[in-house]
Amino acid sequence: MAIAINGSGTVTGISVGGLPDGIVDTDMLAANAVTAAKTTVAGITMADQWRLNTDLQLTQTTAVNITANWERADTYGFGQLGTGMTESSGIFTFPSTGIYLIRFQGSTYTGSGASVQNRIRITTTTDNSNYNTVSTGFFSHYGSTVSSSGSAETQFDVTNTSTHKVRFQYYTQGSDVKFITDTTRNITFATFIRLGDT
Repeated sequence: MAIAINGSGTVTGISVGGLPDGIVDTDMLAANAVTAAKTTVAGITMADQWRLNTDLQLTQTTAVNITANWERADTYGFGQLGTGMTESSGIFTFPSTGIYLIRFQGSTYTGSGASVQNRIRITTTTDNSNYNTVSTGFFSHYGSTVSSSGSAETQFDVTNTSTHKVRFQYYTQGSDVKFITDTTRNITFATFIRLGDT
């Protein structure tokens, strides 16, 4: 049988189950394709940013979790996509399962003396209890009154939002080091992007 495309928007000569007389309605196919695209989640569906809004003096030679003074970015046209993260005492909970890209940038200032070992860490848990360091950023201050930044990044497979969580940590060798922060711009901050389904 010859296949023909008709002016009415149908194709004859193809037998498709459920359609009368072996006629394929191209308008119907197009509509079904649009419907399928709308119901199929594709692309990035969540993006969020949080920052420290109060300068934090860092404890020397001790790894410390950042537990306070987090706020969602909210100024100068910030755009949140989808349902964002929630935070409690520095622990961040994900809004849904999926593969997430997590980035953390820490910016520090040394008031006096050098601080050649400064670190920021992303730590995650898959049992809502035991945290492991999954990414570390290193940066140094080789003198007084010096500012510097470091960053860390990871991809995290969140298969259960009740047990899979993330928090951020710092370590400094210096005795007079603090995180630089701001309530109107991102200086020490974290970015969360849901890349796709788990």
